[in-house]
Amino acid sequence: MTIKVGDTIPAAKLMTPGADGPREITTDEIFKGKTVVLFAVPGAFTPTCSAKHMPGFVEHAEAIKAKGVDTIACLSVNDVFVMDAWAKDQRSGDKVLMLADGSANFAKALGLELDLIGRGMGMRAQRFALVAKDGVVTHLGVEQPGGFDVSRAEAILAAL
Repeated sequence: MTIKVGDTIPAAKLMTPGADGPREITTDEIFKGKTVVLFAVPGAFTPTCSAKHMPGFVEHAEAIKAKGVDTIACLSVNDVFVMDAWAKDQRSGDKVLMLADGSANFAKALGLELDLIGRGMGMRAQRFALVAKDGVVTHLGVEQPGGFDVSRAEAILAAL
């Protein structure tokens, strides 16, 4: 079942890069008591993700946080080392918390996984963005296949 507005973010463990190397982070650590924008991409270093999706959130991070958002997080079904390299490539700094969902367990728990096995990319996350307050989803934009509209930074900024 796909997560929807009003639902609670499921409990999960993800990986995030850090100054001292990769570390595990739980959804409680990310969402509890905070307002969070979580956007997901099918893959780090992929065309739309690198040219439009991540750059939009980096560019608009201050405006998004000015609307009361504590954390902007990016989720991808990549390993933590790829997410770290992509963060450096995108110059996201401390503007975006990078979340590696290496086995797509969190994407599956959200009901937002994307089967790209036939295209040689394995299981991925659909392209989406959500807003959660204290772990409860208040806004959700899931893209149609090939789309890039409801999950872009500008759409989330307008929804806040």
